[in-house]
Amino acid sequence: MTSLIDIIFLLLLFFMLSSTFTRFSEVELLSAASGTSVPSTPPLFLRLSVDDLSLNGQPVTLDDLATTVSDKSAESGDEGTLLLVSPADGVSSQGLVDVLTRLRLVPQLSVRVLGAG
Repeated sequence: MTSLIDIIFLLLLFFMLSSTFTRFSEVELLSAASGTSVPSTPPLFLRLSVDDLSLNGQPVTLDDLATTVSDKSAESGDEGTLLLVSPADGVSSQGLVDVLTRLRLVPQLSVRVLGAG
């Protein structure tokens, strides 16, 4: 006869090994690389505050963010666009992840998140 703790341990081990762990979504963050070339076009600047977003000083909604950035980057040319994201104090990490998820839809866009200085 086995003890109850052995049975519980075996059940725990069984459920841990038979379950699947998936990642629902990922946000790719890149560190700054040394020796990168300076782009010929000026970067776009996205200010993220608690209540609103502004792209180059113009207010923009979260739903229209990807299309607005795509339009601005299409004006700059084919070499790609650099977007600087500056979160204000009090912005939650979920708000930043929502913005980065929307920006991932824009092709040839390099996003850099500026830290609090």
